[in-house]
Amino acid sequence: MNVTETIFALALASNCNPKQHFQHAIAQLAQFGDLTFSNIYLIPCRDAIGADYWNAACLLKSSLSVVDLVQHLKRMETDSGRIRPSHQISLDIDLIAWGSDLSNMQFNAKKLPLALDVKIPMHEIWSDATLEHEAHHFPVVSCHT
Repeated sequence: MNVTETIFALALASNCNPKQHFQHAIAQLAQFGDLTFSNIYLIPCRDAIGADYWNAACLLKSSLSVVDLVQHLKRMETDSGRIRPSHQISLDIDLIAWGSDLSNMQFNAKKLPLALDVKIPMHEIWSDATLEHEAHHFPVVSCHT
């Protein structure tokens, strides 16, 4: 029996104990399949109210369904202590797109148009016209797991 794998493009963010939450999220996501991670960028809060965010992107190749993956992501956010609404974000993981290969991805309409803090790290690991962005230079954060 051949198991079909899907590529999931995920955006991660945290501005509350980000190193701890990113390390834990990376370990959990690795249990679902093969990961390719971008660098982690320190990007100011979109509405300038909260602390700067660690933002990253990853491509997850997994046999999970879209529905199952979204359930896991929401559980990971809740388990990290995520409170909505809040400007103190322990962990935010969004499903940006999915598909059988990177040239044929379906974007999550709820996440469009993509924010700059999603485009910058995502463009590093996946070249797609939707991910094009203006040149912005944000510090890269080191997060050794």
